[in-house]
Amino acid sequence: MSDGHHHHEHHGTPHMHKHSLRHRLTHLLTPHSHKTADKLDSALESSARGMRALWVSLAVLGVTALAQAVVVAMSGSVALLGDTVHNTADALTAVPLGIAFVLGRRAATRRFTYGYGRAEDLAGIAIVLTIAASAAFAGWTAIERLIDPRPVAHIPAVAVAALVGFAGNEWVARYRIRVGREIGSAALVADGLHARTDGFTSLAVLLGAGGAALGWQLADPIVGLAITAAITLVLRDAAREVFRRVMDAVDPALVDRAERALREVPGVRGVGELRLRWIGHRLRAEVAVVVDGDVTVRQAHAVAVNAEHALLHAVPRLTAALVHADPAPVPGEADPHLTLAHHT
Repeated sequence: MSDGHHHHEHHGTPHMHKHSLRHRLTHLLTPHSHKTADKLDSALESSARGMRALWVSLAVLGVTALAQAVVVAMSGSVALLGDTVHNTADALTAVPLGIAFVLGRRAATRRFTYGYGRAEDLAGIAIVLTIAASAAFAGWTAIERLIDPRPVAHIPAVAVAALVGFAGNEWVARYRIRVGREIGSAALVADGLHARTDGFTSLAVLLGAGGAALGWQLADPIVGLAITAAITLVLRDAAREVFRRVMDAVDPALVDRAERALREVPGVRGVGELRLRWIGHRLRAEVAVVVDGDVTVRQAHAVAVNAEHALLHAVPRLTAALVHADPAPVPGEADPHLTLAHHT
C-alpha cells in the first residue's frame, strides 16, 4: 500500500529510468505527498486505486455501450436500445463515487473535523437506490411483457449485443468488488454489485431472445421476473454493505486483532474499551489502556504511542488511533473516573 512513498527517494538513480511508461503514467495519475507521514500517503494511495478502478471500469463500460450501440444501429431493435441506454445511464453512478473519492482526500477543517471521508457513504446510498430502481424497472418491464407479449425482432443481433453487455458488466463488477474489498471501500463494492445487476438485465435480454428463437413468446417476461429476483438478492447484499458502513459497523475479528496487539505492548496492563469506526475507506480507533499508576506522564505517553504504533501495524487501513492511558486501580483508592460518573 505505502510503496508509493518509497520510490521517489532516489530520483537521480539509474533505476528510475528502467521503469516502464506505464509506471510513469501511474505516477502522474497517483497523487503523492513527500512530506507527510506514510499513513497519509497510503490513504492517498488507496483513494488513487479507487479512482483508477472507476476510470478503468468506465472505459470498459464505455466500450461495451459503444459495441451495443453499433448493433442497435445495425438492427434497429428497440428492446436493445433500452438495454444500451440503461447500461449507459447506470455507468453514471461512478460519478458520485468519484466525487466522494476526490472529496475524501481533502484535509479536515474546523467544520468537518474528521475530514470528508463520509461522502463515500452518501455515494453508497445513491448506488443502493439506483440498484433498487433497476430492480423496479426490470420487474415492471417483465410484468408489462406478460400482459402484452411482443415478438422479439433481430434475434441474432440482440443475442450478440446482450452477450457483450453481460460480459462487460460482469468483468467490471468483479474488478470493482475486488479493489473495493482491498481498499476497504463499501461504496465501491456496492458499485461493483450494481454493475453485476446491469449484467443481469443484459442476460435477461439474451435469454429472452433465446426463448423467442425457440418460438416461446413468454420466455422474455418469465426470464425478466427471474432476473428481477436475482437483482433483489444483489440489492440486499449492497444495502447490507452500505448500511453497515453508515452505522459504523466493523468486522468483530478486527476488534479481536486490535485487542491482541495491544495486550502485547510492553507497559500495557489491560485494555479497556476499544472502538473502531470507518470514515470513508479508512479506519480510526479510540482505546483506553491500563498502565501502572506510578509512572510519569512521559512514560505513560510512551506506552500510549507504542500502543498506537502496534494498532497501526495490526489493523489494515487504520489511519489513526487515540489512546488514553488509565492508571491501574490501587486497593482502597476511589475510581479515578468518579467525577464523570454522573454524566453517563
